[in-house]
Amino acid sequence: MFDVILYQPEIPPNTGNIIRLCANTGARLHLVKPLGFSLEDKQLLRAGLDYHEFATITVYESWADCAASVKDRRFFAVSTKGIQRYDLVDYAAGDVFVFGPESRGLPAEILEAVAEQQRIRVPMVPGNRSLNLSNTVAVVIYEAWRQLGFGTRT
Repeated sequence: MFDVILYQPEIPPNTGNIIRLCANTGARLHLVKPLGFSLEDKQLLRAGLDYHEFATITVYESWADCAASVKDRRFFAVSTKGIQRYDLVDYAAGDVFVFGPESRGLPAEILEAVAEQQRIRVPMVPGNRSLNLSNTVAVVIYEAWRQLGFGTRT
């Protein structure tokens, strides 16, 4: 299985879409507070439809608590500041992917704690700021899952 970490997500429909993505790929979702919404938010529930019951979701009070839960695992920070293209990495079951909040991305202290070759990015046309968070998560998770042959569980 893969683990997707959303560090301080802000937009409920993005998180709802990611809940649905995780339910359909078998990835576990970790949410790090503060969240920019309530977990009962109508937009979150609408975007996630009825997939909440099929997704494994854990909410953490802090980054330290979340990081401790996945320690000793290979960790990728996904960022527009990433050095390595996401599609040039050989992924393995158990890999962890962390994504930052929509308005500002991952903080420097998280990025700098990850080896340069594990700071990955999705290519874009030069001069653009970023892709939508839920689209980026989908691109990365589906590439990792593709590499593992799309088994019934990641």
